[in-house]
Amino acid sequence: MAAGRLDRALIRVSGPDSVSFLQNLLTQNVERLAVARVQYAALLSAQGKVLADMMLWAADDGSIVVDADPQRGEDLQRRLALYKLRAQVALEDVTGSHVVLVSADNFDGALADPRVPTLGFRKLAPMSAAGDAAQDFEARRLAAGVPDLARDAAPEEVFAGEALLDELNAVDFQKGCFVGQENVSRMKRRATTRKKFCPIIFDGEAPPFGAKVMAGEAELGTVRTGAPGRALALLRLDRAFEAEAAGDKPHVDGRAVRLDPPPWLLLPQRQDGM
Repeated sequence: MAAGRLDRALIRVSGPDSVSFLQNLLTQNVERLAVARVQYAALLSAQGKVLADMMLWAADDGSIVVDADPQRGEDLQRRLALYKLRAQVALEDVTGSHVVLVSADNFDGALADPRVPTLGFRKLAPMSAAGDAAQDFEARRLAAGVPDLARDAAPEEVFAGEALLDELNAVDFQKGCFVGQENVSRMKRRATTRKKFCPIIFDGEAPPFGAKVMAGEAELGTVRTGAPGRALALLRLDRAFEAEAAGDKPHVDGRAVRLDPPPWLLLPQRQDGM
């Protein structure tokens, strides 16, 4: 299958302080990027909520290319510029000169998506390599249960743990400080994350974005992006398990839905110890 083009905002970070600059801001250990070549990362608020998630690419010229959703790109570059202060870095929008290609199958120069293997492969390439828009990436994302944080959540709506940044390899808890690190580490240590993105499955078309997922009279959360038969929902998983144990099946507008958590999802501890 030919690689398809993703619509992404691309920001080049260059200069002698580029690694240390991003290392002090982002959730990922950017010092390992030279070896990894591509990483998943996020910029958080001081409270530990997600402002933007992104891929980081180690460019051949020693710079780092930030690969973000176009809905977040302009604000992300503005925020990075505010943090720059005396750091010897330059920020440049290179969306017009480069492109991100994706495919379910490996292709020339591509690297495995660092989140989960079923997302396939991606490559940062010159704009001259741009082909048709990717047709199947959204289906792979929903099948994998991976949230699109630019569409599934508003800026500063979800904490890092709720956004599945831990499960999707975006946080290095050993690297030291980053923006929001104190709250992220505290929630990780205390295992206090109860609300998370989780796939739901159902018959027919996807419920509308924001539709409430209920169990009896209790609200479990809301539906986010979806397709026929499957959607992402932001749910209080502890309440969902309690409702399930009590025989209260989840539903959306009276239509039955079922939770379908992927095997890698870190679930909250159930009261029965399961």
